[in-house]
Amino acid sequence: MTRHQKRLSVPDSWPVERKTETFTVKAGAGPHGEAGVPLLILLRDVLGYVDSKKEARYALDQDEILVNGTAISDEQRPIGMFDILAFTEREEFYRVFPDEGGRLALTPIEEADAESKLGKIVEKSQVRGGETQLTLHDGQTLLVGDATSYSTKDSIVVSNDDDTIVAHFPYEEGALVTAIRGSHAGEVGRLEAIEVTAGSSSNTVTVGQDDDAFETVEEYVVVIDENFVEDEADEEEEDDAEAVEETEETEAVEETEEIEAVEGTEETEETEAAGETDDVDEADEAEAPVEAEAGDEDGDADGGDDE
Repeated sequence: MTRHQKRLSVPDSWPVERKTETFTVKAGAGPHGEAGVPLLILLRDVLGYVDSKKEARYALDQDEILVNGTAISDEQRPIGMFDILAFTEREEFYRVFPDEGGRLALTPIEEADAESKLGKIVEKSQVRGGETQLTLHDGQTLLVGDATSYSTKDSIVVSNDDDTIVAHFPYEEGALVTAIRGSHAGEVGRLEAIEVTAGSSSNTVTVGQDDDAFETVEEYVVVIDENFVEDEADEEEEDDAEAVEETEETEAVEETEEIEAVEGTEETEETEAAGETDDVDEADEAEAPVEAEAGDEDGDADGGDDE
């Protein structure tokens, strides 16, 4: 097995540039299989918090970078779908979520939402002692006493502290799902129909309605929490509110500039009018001596006649 990983052959889910360099870091052993992205790629290429593997190792040694509530020391540890990435010093929290084209993206979340993670049940089996073992999409296993309410393809929310199940989302028509692979990866919608295919072929599902509907294979969809969509909607509303505030501030500045321009024009006109008045007064003063001189000439002429 090769120890190197070429950029051109990385999985489609890895958020790396293919043609900038020849090699990239290889994912180590861990959850998510080949789809898992090495932690170093997220720290260096996506977030830009480190510039090299050496800096990443130093940052991990501080125990301030948590994955699903656990401090990580291996920069090659695979990070995959729905993992929670926390930076305690920065007070930043992210959920790994599918983006367009199937690439993994980091979605900012609140600290309270970082206390648990979502998992898709991919296997359900009986173990010794009468308990049932649930295997999640990332390889995590949970033991439950009563498993009658849990089925494969369902999704559960697991606490990062004690691995208890805090929420359960059945896989059924009407559930909110997202596509994690295929041409519709990253799209979210309601599961409208499940079409069972005879034989060994995969079942197909219809997500959404009317013009927004799309079809994909059953394995490509995961039932998600309603809060996932609400968080994105809240972010969009915040962005819209910020845009409105910026527009209002711009309009206020423009109105202020217009008022100042009008006031400046009025002051200029008043100054020009005052200048014209001064010119008229100066002209009147200049004409007064002429009249006086004219009067003197008349007086001289009269005096000459008296003599």
